[in-house]
Amino acid sequence: MVSIPGLKPASRSASPSAERRTERLTGWGRTAPTTATVLHTADLDVIAEAVRTAGPRGVIARGLGRSYGDPAQNAGGLVVDTSALDRIHDVDVDAAVADVDAGCSLDKLLRAVVPHGLWVPVLPGTRQVTVGGAIGADIHGGNHHTQGTFTRHVLSMDLLTADGQIRTLTPDGPERELFLATTAGMGLTGIVLRAKIRLDRVETSYFIADVEQATDFDDMLERLQHNDENYTYSKTWFDSVTKGQHMGRGFLLRGSSAKLSDLPPELRKDPLKFDAPQLATFPDVFPPGMLNTLTAKALNEVYYRKSKTKSGVVQNITQFYHLLDLFADWNRAYGPRGFLQYQFVVPFERADLLRASMEAIVDSGHISALNVLKRFGDGNDAPLSFPQRGYTLAVDLPVKKGLDQLCDLLDEMVLDAGGRLYLAKDSRTTADRFARMYPELPAWRRVRDAVDPERKFVSDQARRLRLVTG
Repeated sequence: MVSIPGLKPASRSASPSAERRTERLTGWGRTAPTTATVLHTADLDVIAEAVRTAGPRGVIARGLGRSYGDPAQNAGGLVVDTSALDRIHDVDVDAAVADVDAGCSLDKLLRAVVPHGLWVPVLPGTRQVTVGGAIGADIHGGNHHTQGTFTRHVLSMDLLTADGQIRTLTPDGPERELFLATTAGMGLTGIVLRAKIRLDRVETSYFIADVEQATDFDDMLERLQHNDENYTYSKTWFDSVTKGQHMGRGFLLRGSSAKLSDLPPELRKDPLKFDAPQLATFPDVFPPGMLNTLTAKALNEVYYRKSKTKSGVVQNITQFYHLLDLFADWNRAYGPRGFLQYQFVVPFERADLLRASMEAIVDSGHISALNVLKRFGDGNDAPLSFPQRGYTLAVDLPVKKGLDQLCDLLDEMVLDAGGRLYLAKDSRTTADRFARMYPELPAWRRVRDAVDPERKFVSDQARRLRLVTG
């Protein structure tokens, strides 16, 4: 076994200090703020005791706060900040396995493993997500059709349960059901403390990409259906502001990890350099309505014009995958009222809903400047895991009058098409609709209630959607 030099396992009480503070919390969309007592510590004994003695409002874990809605909030209760649990205990280079604390961000993990020719197999649209959050939401990326979700690559996880005990779960072990219930369980089965992740091997830290412009939404969908299986990564951006014959114009960005032979001579000198700087932090000064029809049209025009059709383009991770990570706190650009990201998946045979939903958004007068369409491969056995075989569409909508009616309409359209919403993005749907979208919810509740019969683990989202009952 060859490990990365300089990585030393943390002691069980890596940081004996603990602090409790009353804090106002929101999700990344900055909507529906609530106040909770937040426990900041890396001491596992302190965390375990806090769970055992949780009051009537219960407890939930919180990582870097990148879920868009309310799954990491617990009004009037306890929230455990796991960000101090961020140690990389070991990386076995030969076996391509990382052993990390659940509070470690994907950004930190990538920076540690990429120089050794290793890669995190599944990444969402930002690297500022913890390993525990990636498990709790069962995140996906632009390569779901080839790599599945994040937990497909989790070899084991340590879960702190309601009785204060730590259980080691594996996907095929005696507690497989609890592993699957924790997968996409949004922290409601316990607190993930540590995990072993299987990594991919790469020759470079770059991507080789093809860009295709699409003149309208139908052209976009036709291009997406063609040849997608020949790319490891695939996603599209489209314009949901422009009306008429060019409605839905945009581009496809598809590619794979670049090989050494793909790189120009200047990049071959350091092919595993992980160059992903942060350029700026958005100030919290933007007024409501900053994103309107005029500004959105201008942004869409610039973005569309600069994305010319080309093939074999070498791009770094920021250019190809994480453009928004260039700017810290970019969610502030939506102003103090915040925004919601609406993401759904529908079966391939109901592709008609994609255009219909886009038309509903355009006709409503609501604006979305960030729109992504992707294809999913097969789903997994986790009852609450979001991806299923089909198309997934995500739009960012600033909060303003009438948005709730639009989203209610979209919910019913998605349900009629046999689709569902993503828990990590949801901030406003109803319990009845969610139960109709996830028919395996009763099976998940059975496992969850068995491991937490006193219902200690609970969140604002869990109350809103009645995920935790009794």
